[in-house]
Amino acid sequence: MTTHDANPAGDSAALVLFSGGQDSTTCLAWALAHFSRVETVGFDYGQRHRIELAQRAALRDGLAALSPLWRSRLDEDHTISLEALGAISETALTREAEIALGEGGLPNTFVPGRNIIFLTFAAALAYRRSIADLVGGMCETDYSGYPDCRYDTIRAVNRALTLGMATDVEIHTPLMWIDKAATWRMAHDLGGEGLVDLIVEESHTCYLGERGKRFEWGYGCGECPSCKLRAAGWEKFAATL
Repeated sequence: MTTHDANPAGDSAALVLFSGGQDSTTCLAWALAHFSRVETVGFDYGQRHRIELAQRAALRDGLAALSPLWRSRLDEDHTISLEALGAISETALTREAEIALGEGGLPNTFVPGRNIIFLTFAAALAYRRSIADLVGGMCETDYSGYPDCRYDTIRAVNRALTLGMATDVEIHTPLMWIDKAATWRMAHDLGGEGLVDLIVEESHTCYLGERGKRFEWGYGCGECPSCKLRAAGWEKFAATL
């Protein structure tokens, strides 16, 4: 499992877990810079902020427009329905509930097993598509404390998928050890102001699904944990411009 660098062969392919948020959009740009063929997959699990899924097409189109090379590398998109995950999850991301700290100090936006399930389905799809490399936006540096975002969790899943599918699976997590400001910086380094502007205008990370108000960093409620993380990262990043 790698956390940042990748040196794939000329005919390499990657499948990006692409939600339509800031992190996954940055990871998609990273994949387009490192792999010769890149497919994307999104998951519909009845999330409260499912408007993120609607933003994916505009983001893919925007990335393709930023670079002829990226356009040539961007391949098929897939959406997988995981309604059962939403049905069994009593969380503020899958129910109309106030966001708060839950048992054990975890926020009630934590959807148990979500990333493990996402990676398993992504690996199954990648197997069918003859893709060995998965790319995800998991991060344990600047996040809400979700245990399935931690490096050790992703490493264990990587090992299990490799064993369980009897084939080499490589999970890349370019954002694992960086904060939100550095994520904005990575986007700028990869695609310049054009990519930063695209992420601001089209990506969605607000847990409440709000897109009515436009802030410097994008659309959202401005109050949920996701919006606060994004805003703080933007402020720190913008101070360096």
